Amino acid sequence: MQPNLQLGAPLLEKLTAHQRSGARSFHVPGHKSGAGLDPAAVDYYKDVLSLDLTEIPGLDDLHHPEEAIQEAQRLAAECFGAEETFFLIGGSTVGNMAMIAASCRKGDLLLVQRDAHKSVLHGLMLAGARAVFLTPLWDEETGLSHGVHPDTVEAALERYPEAKGLLITNPSYYGVSRDLTPLAELLHEQGKLLLVDEAHGAHFGFHEQVPSSALAAGADAVVQSSHKMLTAMTMGAMLHLQGSRIRRDAVRRALAMLQSSSPSYPILGSLDWTRRLMAVSGRERIEAVLQAAGQFSTYLKSQERWTVSRANPALGGHQDPLKLVLSDSTGSLGGFQLKELLEGRGVYAELADPRHVLLALGLGTTQEDITALITALKNIAVEEHESGRPPIGQPIPERTEWDVVSEPISLDWENALHGDKAHLIIPLSACAGYRVAQMIVPYPPGIPFLYPGERITIEQQTYLVELARVGCRFHGHDVAATGTVPVWDE
Repeated sequence: MQPNLQLGAPLLEKLTAHQRSGARSFHVPGHKSGAGLDPAAVDYYKDVLSLDLTEIPGLDDLHHPEEAIQEAQRLAAECFGAEETFFLIGGSTVGNMAMIAASCRKGDLLLVQRDAHKSVLHGLMLAGARAVFLTPLWDEETGLSHGVHPDTVEAALERYPEAKGLLITNPSYYGVSRDLTPLAELLHEQGKLLLVDEAHGAHFGFHEQVPSSALAAGADAVVQSSHKMLTAMTMGAMLHLQGSRIRRDAVRRALAMLQSSSPSYPILGSLDWTRRLMAVSGRERIEAVLQAAGQFSTYLKSQERWTVSRANPALGGHQDPLKLVLSDSTGSLGGFQLKELLEGRGVYAELADPRHVLLALGLGTTQEDITALITALKNIAVEEHESGRPPIGQPIPERTEWDVVSEPISLDWENALHGDKAHLIIPLSACAGYRVAQMIVPYPPGIPFLYPGERITIEQQTYLVELARVGCRFHGHDVAATGTVPVWDE
């Protein structure tokens, strides 16, 4: 990196200079730099909306960058180790879709890690591509995914040599990652692409105690949610490219179609300042968060009620220390119950599953935050001990129910949108044996449990019943609230 240039924030500087210039707006947006705000919103939004501008001279154009945005993206590429970087104002969702659209024509085949985010499935639908799903390694003790083993990818490529490449999720939502270098080498030897959804790993590579980045491992295209673990505004993300295997012109055209023609300058500016922060003091910022996390580790060692699950090195896993996967060792509280009790004490977790509560630290996490978490857990432990609550039972899915390498699956965009194929709504308790008509998506994290057309096994039915019992939420068709599942009428 060129440290002197990384000290600048070209887009943010242009935005603030325009704000101070006293310019009169006769262009959109209609709030006119916050002047037209509802009085009740002024204290909260005025400063942000003073930067909410549009593509006027000097502020460049996201879809045809030649000035400040172009320079901001160039600095981001240098900072994160890419050859070219695109700013995203639709989160990693739009980056995943653009990667797929640029890599696959209609009917093409893509290998996909099974526990991918639903945006990957939507991207496959939009592209008209087929998917072969690869089942990741699972730690039977914790239930955590440990990514796709190279042997699985090699077997899939032998069976489907026409595959364009592999799209994986690394790290998992729970902070588990694996070394991607063997995957990159295997795929590149056969002229295939490695596409990586690194939404939760924008901080990777900036400190020796966090895993290295997918770009450092040789990935062709990497999506990062700069808002998740770094300091960008929500929906701020980046798509990084390197090498000649992925068509960059196709990426540009895909983003022009998928991103708004009226991009948010506050979000774009936040990507610029986040890059500068990481370039100038990224390691120091992560170090401060690690010290706060160390306070929590000390507390864990002093008690027996709460435990933190970590990646299993025997499965090739590396744990992001900024993701704390918390559970109740007594089994009295499932993840959903523990999350609710924490919220009652002002501590809001990232997500819960039947067993765990996921606590996501970030560059803004402080010692005071950790102290509040510890205090809440101490209080909950005392109250639960006094209540004598019995173990509730925590469902763990049978991971052996899926083929390690699936048959090709075509995800039908028209049927997903219009429901043209006849389907039934049947009780959850009787769904085994049917083919599911819609994605079944526990949320968060938004990872589909079943894809359209998959036949539901008795083990999967049992697990869905258990998810509903312990309070899981679902996106799309709400299995828990309705007690039903949409299936094809065969």
